Amino acid sequence: MPTVRGCQLPDELLYDVENNIWYRENADGTVTLGMTAVAAAMAGQLVAFTAKKVGRAVQAGKSCATVESGKWVGPAKIAFDAEVVEVNDALTGTPKVANADPYGQGWMVKVRPTDWAAAKAGLVPGTAVAAPYDAKMTADNFVGCA
Repeated sequence: MPTVRGCQLPDELLYDVENNIWYRENADGTVTLGMTAVAAAMAGQLVAFTAKKVGRAVQAGKSCATVESGKWVGPAKIAFDAEVVEVNDALTGTPKVANADPYGQGWMVKVRPTDWAAAKAGLVPGTAVAAPYDAKMTADNFVGCA
């Protein structure tokens, strides 16, 4: 598992480095996504999480959820066209779970991509994500995860 400046980035995931989002393929054709450890560390303790409703179509580059911390409010942008098929209600109730376990219980939504093959081609595999993340952290003046 790559660790960049103290931030873990699991090998088995795919990443949208620019938007700090990870993706996990599911056997049923859906894709689970959430914010990376980098995003969680940059945002600080989360205080609110509001996802788009199940059944809602979301376009590439648009928000599938809104995340709020004490120092930041912003969209979780999806990298491809999809339909929301499940929302992590536990995260809605306890947003700080994403800080403690961003790749497990802190997942945000599950979606059904319109064209997963094309979407997947635009994401960075975990085995190749260290260098792009190091460059992004430098560009963002982010020292790393504590």
